[in-house]
Order: sequence, then C-alpha cells, then structure tokens
Amino acid sequence: MKKFKWSRAILYTILVIYALVTLYPFLWAVLAAFKPYKEIVAGGLNILPQEGTLDNFKYIFTKDPMFVKWIFNSFIIAGLGTIVNIIINTMSGYALARLRFPGRNYIFLLILAVMMVPAQILLIPNYLIMKSLGLLDSYSALILPGAINFAYIFMMRQFFINFPKEVEEAAQVDGLNRFQTFRKIVFPMARPSIATQGVFVFLGFWNEFLKPLLYISSPEKYTLTLGLQTFQSQNLTQWNYIMAASVVSIVPIIILYILLNKYFMQGLRIGGEK
Repeated sequence: MKKFKWSRAILYTILVIYALVTLYPFLWAVLAAFKPYKEIVAGGLNILPQEGTLDNFKYIFTKDPMFVKWIFNSFIIAGLGTIVNIIINTMSGYALARLRFPGRNYIFLLILAVMMVPAQILLIPNYLIMKSLGLLDSYSALILPGAINFAYIFMMRQFFINFPKEVEEAAQVDGLNRFQTFRKIVFPMARPSIATQGVFVFLGFWNEFLKPLLYISSPEKYTLTLGLQTFQSQNLTQWNYIMAASVVSIVPIIILYILLNKYFMQGLRIGGEK
C-alpha cells in the first residue's frame, strides 16, 4: 500500500511540474500584456507585472483603426460559419443515422474516406473554385469551403444512432412529422453534442490563418489572425502591444468555453461512452 501511495505521489508531482512548465509561457504572455515595454525588455523571470497598466490595450483599440474591424470580421465569419456547420452537420448526421435511402452506406463510406484527406490539399482547389465564382476577397470565400465538416457529420451520426427511437416514435404518435420531430424533439435533446461541435467549429474558424492568407487581400477584410501578423510587422519588437493584441484574440474563445462548458463536458462524456 505504501509503495502504491508513493508511486502516486511521484506521478502527481511529475504531472504538476509538467503542467507548470507548460502553463508558464501562456501566463507570461497574458501578464506581459499588462506590462510596460521597459519591464518586458528588462528580462528576468518575474511573471507578475511590477507596474501594471492598461495602456497597451488602449493603444491597440485607439491607435490602430483596423484592429476593431478585424475582430468584427472574425466574429462574423466564425459566427456564421458555426451556425451553418451546426445546421448542416447535425441534419446530415441525423439523415445518415435514421433515414433509409439508396446509397446511404456508400455516402457514409465516402465521408470516412474524405476525413482522411489533409485539409491543406484542398486549399488550392478551393481557391480556384472561389476565383471562378468571383468570391475571392469576401467573407463567403472563408465560410463556404468550411460550411460542412465531415468529422462532425460522423460525430452526429454516431450520436443519433444511439438516440432512443422510442422518443421519436412517441412524437410521431402525437402527430409530428419527421422534420417537426427533428426540430422540436431531437435537436434540443442533442444539445451536448451540438455544443461540443459548436465550440470546435468556432475555434477552427476563429484561429484559421492559411485560408484568410490565401483568399483575402483587402486589409479591411482581414480576420484577427491575419491582422495580428500585420500588426506585428508594424510594431516589430513592441512586445507589450503584441501581447495585448494576442490576449484579446483568445478572450472570445475563453468566454465561449465558459458559457458552453456544461454542455461541452456532457458531449465529451457521451462521445467517450459511445
């Protein structure tokens, strides 16, 4: 028993040390956003600001006219992209799990095959398609290619396969058709999986860099990730401003996770059980 307890204590100690080592750069970046420039370049391992200030955030919001626009662009793209994904992925997963139609199994196998294709391979074909449609340098060029995600169609299909049919049968007895059953019964009860999907989809759109770099050319249409690169090139080694801008970019993700944490954890637990 003593040997087991000592081994567990050693394991926890190693994990705590590893967590601190991993967390330190992130905490340094966040707290550096509240430090003046001279304190950052002075060096040292002091992680807490000695002269805390909000001037860095004031600068990026008032001195750079494009920064707020980049945040707005990212919210529009990530928000619309997430809504479209949730609707299409969820309905597609439900159709593959419940509806009987010719070629259903072949479609599912095709989805599995496409999931194995790296997304980077599709960048150039998508670029050529967007160019032929005249959608380059627009929000549509970023939203349409990511409007469907086969991984989340697969996830929703697995969820609906294990969804109790008795609930749907009871709704049909009450006079609801298939679409009404999905909208009023199935969709609300699938909130944990939908929230899990929503968090990851929003995160994907929000953090996307290659697609905006390839499809967007007008600075006023940049997303925040692409704008941060421009912001860094303009400010060079002004790390206090760069760190403040970086912190602003992660705040929406943290807020979203806090708001959907309850459903997010339920979705992960349900996925693990299945």
